[in-house]
Amino acid sequence: MRDARGNPVGTASPQALAHAETALWRMCSFYDAPLADIDAAIAADPHWMLPHVMRASFLLTLTEPSLLPDVRAALDQADLLAAGAPERERAHWAAASRCASGDWHGACAAWERILLDHPRDLHALQWAHLFDFYRGDARNLRGRVARVLPEWPADDALRPYLLGMHAFGLEESNLHAQAETAGREALAAEPRVPWATHAVAHVMEMQGRHAEGVAWLSAQSTAWQQGNGFAGHLWWHLALFHLEAMDLAGALALYDATQGSAHAVLTLQRLDGAALLWRLKLLGADPGARWADLARGWDLTPRDAGHSAFNDAHALMALLGQGEAGAAQAFVAAVQRRAERGSDSNAAMAREVGLPLMRGLLAFDAGDAPAAIALLAPLRETAHRFGGSHAQRDLIELTLLAACALPGGSRALGRALLNERSLARDGTPQIHHWRERLALGATR
Repeated sequence: MRDARGNPVGTASPQALAHAETALWRMCSFYDAPLADIDAAIAADPHWMLPHVMRASFLLTLTEPSLLPDVRAALDQADLLAAGAPERERAHWAAASRCASGDWHGACAAWERILLDHPRDLHALQWAHLFDFYRGDARNLRGRVARVLPEWPADDALRPYLLGMHAFGLEESNLHAQAETAGREALAAEPRVPWATHAVAHVMEMQGRHAEGVAWLSAQSTAWQQGNGFAGHLWWHLALFHLEAMDLAGALALYDATQGSAHAVLTLQRLDGAALLWRLKLLGADPGARWADLARGWDLTPRDAGHSAFNDAHALMALLGQGEAGAAQAFVAAVQRRAERGSDSNAAMAREVGLPLMRGLLAFDAGDAPAAIALLAPLRETAHRFGGSHAQRDLIELTLLAACALPGGSRALGRALLNERSLARDGTPQIHHWRERLALGATR
């Protein structure tokens, strides 16, 4: 058999294939988790390899260390079924196995080889796109989708989801006008494409269009606020627009309504809460007990440190926000030990960006402006290797600005950074805030 896009599949069961197709749609649309549909596909055809690989690959995209035993069990089960599987499915197993071993770069290269032979393989594109994001590979966030998009007919029901991915890759490549056009085109065809809503919000964030951003996300919210895994992140983007307007109370209200422990199960869901509280702290708000609430249920011990440099830095913010300086130091030490002896993709990311950033956050929290600046300023050239988006990594720039405004900071560097920032966002209330902070030398 072949799937709806002409890719060979290792099942003769229409029921199994239908369940797998639903699972694929859930993965690219983020409407509910795909695990129940994957289980249904396995039940309909217990001898089909691909659903087990789908389970492993989906769990890997959550970047949760506690899920790795489940990932390996699914890959082991898939391996038992490999003898009768098409070459494409065995290639998916190999890619997911490389990813599970920590070789994120090798996994993306393996998914790319699948796409060269099967440009309409949305499994390969979905997983590679997410790990391009986690690796901070803006070139492939844009280029990988561009290399297959012309192969997709205009009437394919899943094509809008590709356009949403393409829009995000364009935005991360600073092609803002093209990104907004692609995002709006995707949503005109299918309103339930959160990547597209997200990409347009990113464009507005990068350009300081805070009032328009609030209106944009509010207008689209009926499509994403219920039952969508992207909802928490889109609420975070709405809070960023409030911060650009210096509406700190509005951002805190959004945090209370949509972030925190009541709204987070996975580490990925907690990252936005930590980043939002840290930004609020930089802008002069007092998050208070929200730090402790965010940490509830989040394993901030050194046990899982070192799996994702991006996640580790946000965990450190949560520790610092609670005033746990000793635990923060121990956490950074654990990340360093694992980075020093590791050879996987994340160890390199930690050595190059994660650890300098974490040390810079420690210095900033201690009020050591010169040390914070010395650690954070060079990261402006390399931070993309850390993963995440321009908007997420902007936290580094904001912390650097705040360090420049501390006693002993550099007003000259702060002024230069603000000049650069003002070209895109001139006139926003937050720009005026930083201008006043630097001129008056106010402390945190």
